[in-house]
Amino acid sequence: MTAHRIDVAIVGGGMVGASLAVALAPLGLKVALIEAVAHDSAAQPSFDERTTAISNGSRRILETLDVWPAVASLATPIRKIHVSEQGRFGLARIDAAEQGLAAMGYVVPNRALGAASWSLIKDAGNIEVYCPAEVKGIAPGDWVTLDISRDGASTAIEARLVVAADGARSAVRSAFGVDLDERDYEQTAVITTVLPQRFHEHVAYERFTASGPLALLPLEGGRCTLVLTLSSESANAAMAWSDGEFLAEVQRRFGFRLGRFLKVGRRVPYPLALTRSERTSAGRCVIIGNAAQGLHPVAGMGFNLGLRDVASLAELLAERRHDPDFDAGAPKLLADYDAWRRADRRGVIAFTDGLVRLFANPLSLVRGLRNAGLLAFDLLPPAKAALSRLSTGAGGGSRVPKLSRGVALS
Repeated sequence: MTAHRIDVAIVGGGMVGASLAVALAPLGLKVALIEAVAHDSAAQPSFDERTTAISNGSRRILETLDVWPAVASLATPIRKIHVSEQGRFGLARIDAAEQGLAAMGYVVPNRALGAASWSLIKDAGNIEVYCPAEVKGIAPGDWVTLDISRDGASTAIEARLVVAADGARSAVRSAFGVDLDERDYEQTAVITTVLPQRFHEHVAYERFTASGPLALLPLEGGRCTLVLTLSSESANAAMAWSDGEFLAEVQRRFGFRLGRFLKVGRRVPYPLALTRSERTSAGRCVIIGNAAQGLHPVAGMGFNLGLRDVASLAELLAERRHDPDFDAGAPKLLADYDAWRRADRRGVIAFTDGLVRLFANPLSLVRGLRNAGLLAFDLLPPAKAALSRLSTGAGGGSRVPKLSRGVALS
């Protein structure tokens, strides 16, 4: 079995891995993308019937990568955000127009993102695609050897850099000896679509209840994506409810701001946990997306954070690709990546985890403080401006990736 050599091997062609492949396509690097399931297969876990909330910064990244034109017509803008807590008067409202923005973000079907990204990947002349294929072995070294199984045959490639984009249970991360810190939230998100009586007016709702947050995101045709967080035991029961019983429970938790809920689609349960890799690189491996951090969906930041992983890594590779001694897996490049991503990653993880902890606390004093906090936020323009800056992709730290600013890498 003769191995051939490439610059970057991306293991995992889901939303984050595919985005990285698209970002690297114009840089003239030799890239391999290995994915177990075709993007348009019903078994593909990334590009399923779910939707994803895209921040303005992420939209700009996707625009610069030429992904956005193919999904723009299917994207529903979020004009306003409404945050409340069940049983309390406090609420917070953010209006994109007041912040000088066309939208706070957009809701995009995952399937559309997959189709757009993979169309560009297939047209790229410098990306070797192995799909459906699995990595059966990884041997770290000055060149990382990957044994790939495809159609019953084995292929070996050697890469200067391996990117772990293979999800929270990343086999690549494990192969490089990086441990995973995990905390089970003991919650399950039941995700579906609902049709309310009233038009959503492009408002995204986040409502905190005693058992977990409920999110409604606007979709085309007046429908909404519903993310209902329940205890694992309650979620199992909810999956067995009739449509009428399920809608009645959603109505009880959300109220009647959108009138009655008339229809519900297929319900899919997703157990929730906070996962963090102990490092974002090791040896000649960089860890991105869910392989690096898996977040609670409370603030819809998971993919947006992973896309900034992509933008940062792609920019570092673009900056150094013309060096006479260019090495995609050089220790200095990986150290610079770790340093760049540290503040953003730490801040977003702390923010989302803090929200879950804060609104899960049943103490009456804490509930009162939460209520006062929501009221104060609603009255403080600087707080709303700070959140709008996060929407534009500023993230943490002082350096914003070029792609987030609409600047091409090539």
